[in-house]
Amino acid sequence: MKEILSFSEIKKRYDAEWLLIGDPETCDDFSIKQGVVLWHSKDRDEVYRKAREIRPNHSAILYTGKLPDDVAVVL
Repeated sequence: MKEILSFSEIKKRYDAEWLLIGDPETCDDFSIKQGVVLWHSKDRDEVYRKAREIRPNHSAILYTGKLPDDVAVVL
């Protein structure tokens, strides 16, 4: 069984990485409270490829680093 980590534990272990989180538990604002790290990488595309490969039922993709000021986030 994979280890369930809190958001703060995830950020501490995987700083400035892209993460595929399985079975994420979220707050009312959809921020992640906890989950299982299924895959991690500095390369965003690698995480997306892995998500397509393993096809988790319920997942989220998260970046734990600081985004540059000139980046726009589209939801």
